[in-house]
Amino acid sequence: MTQVKLDKAVAEDLITSKMRILQEYINSILKRWNETSTKIFLEKARSGEYENAEEDAVELRQFLLDYSKFQELLNDF
Repeated sequence: MTQVKLDKAVAEDLITSKMRILQEYINSILKRWNETSTKIFLEKARSGEYENAEEDAVELRQFLLDYSKFQELLNDF
């Protein structure tokens, strides 16, 4: 793996920018389904209460995973 030196402030800015974008994606999925909670949306998608929500549920899970990884990176600074 290649390592690159990066100013801490720049790295934090890049990470928070990416997190902000991920949050916008998450919010757009929740808005599309008129939900306020990712947990409730995923439960309803899994149970079949929301028909045709599978693609959004998969994307949402990935966005949440990515967000969590970036949060860990940010906390490690």
